[in-house]
Amino acid sequence: MRGFAKAFVAGNLTRDPETRATPSGAQVTNFSIAVNRSFKGSDGSQQEQVSYLECVAWGRTGETIAQYTKKGSSLLVTGRLEQRSWDDKNTGQKRSRTEIIVEDFAFLGGGNGGNGGGSSYGSSAGSSRPSSRATKSNDDFVPDDLPEDEAINLDDIPF
Repeated sequence: MRGFAKAFVAGNLTRDPETRATPSGAQVTNFSIAVNRSFKGSDGSQQEQVSYLECVAWGRTGETIAQYTKKGSSLLVTGRLEQRSWDDKNTGQKRSRTEIIVEDFAFLGGGNGGNGGGSSYGSSAGSSRPSSRATKSNDDFVPDDLPEDEAINLDDIPF
């Protein structure tokens, strides 16, 4: 059986996104999202918990996130979970981190850097171009050749 590790996360950026180039020239953007959760404690009182999640966005996806967000911006990201490990040069200890490799995202309104968005962009495992949803959604589509005063007959639609 193959495993499945997918994340859907909505929260606020904890710092400005940082974009850098790899030695091969690929663009990669790193940022962290804080996700708040409210729950009732064992004593019945309302409690808050915050999780900080590291995110990695490649190519155009990362460049777009870095261009239009900043610390406090609200963002919805989806992606695969990936764990990486390394040896800490300072302590010599083995370190590891689980990251969300961003495959798709949407700007959300609110937050200190909120852009009032709702726009959505996507990528396929690091693709460098936005998905078609980035430029026009079906809700925005208006045919050019349909007269404004003519009603659409639903029986004429073949599906």
